[in-house]
Amino acid sequence: MKTREIYAEMRCIPPVVLRADGRNFKNTLSGLGFEKPYDKTFARAMADTAELFIKKSGLSPLFAYTFSDEISFLFTDLPFDGRVEKIDTVVASFLGSALTIKLRLEEPIAFDSRLVALQKEEIPEYFHWRQLEAWRNFVAAWGYYTLRNKGAGKNEAAKCLRGKKEWEIHEMLFERGINLAALPAWQRRGIIISKEEWEIQGFNPESGKEEKSLRRKITQNWEIPKFKSEEGIPFLEKLINRK
Repeated sequence: MKTREIYAEMRCIPPVVLRADGRNFKNTLSGLGFEKPYDKTFARAMADTAELFIKKSGLSPLFAYTFSDEISFLFTDLPFDGRVEKIDTVVASFLGSALTIKLRLEEPIAFDSRLVALQKEEIPEYFHWRQLEAWRNFVAAWGYYTLRNKGAGKNEAAKCLRGKKEWEIHEMLFERGINLAALPAWQRRGIIISKEEWEIQGFNPESGKEEKSLRRKITQNWEIPKFKSEEGIPFLEKLINRK
């Protein structure tokens, strides 16, 4: 029977990104009072879930990037000998459990996940692609919910936005008093969760000397740059090349 297990021996080699997406979150989380189009409580829960995964899963991704209901983890070292089935299922189940706890939900929620095989030089392009998706979601969400809040029905709001370019939605919102560029960076660009190092100096009782040592902690960066900007390129490279 062991040989009947589908994809059980499919493996991948690092580096890879695992991307997890919330399954049917729109319906599952409706009625919980989250603000539209963005809710900081939900965003905080997603970032905290990614942080908990880095801390407690034992799988050691380099960092995580999250926006909306998705999280991407970069792995340069793979658990389970790179078994795709094992990695996908363990990560998705951990995230679903963690977010259920963080939001104190009475109903279970779920993630689906997939592995994205990359060459090292392709890693920045992947995260740039996801950040562009975060921006597209941001513009579309603000356009849609602004129209809804002005009294438009679901179909009317969707019809009004259909075929519109980003700059047209931007202009429409500006005419209604909303400047997208002034809204929080985490809504526009997403959030990075990573291990940060800092140096401390203290007395070592074993050597009897003052010595320097490194400490690590996990931080959440809610003010990240555009990944393809002058500031963003070295920012992302530092994350990717961290040991």
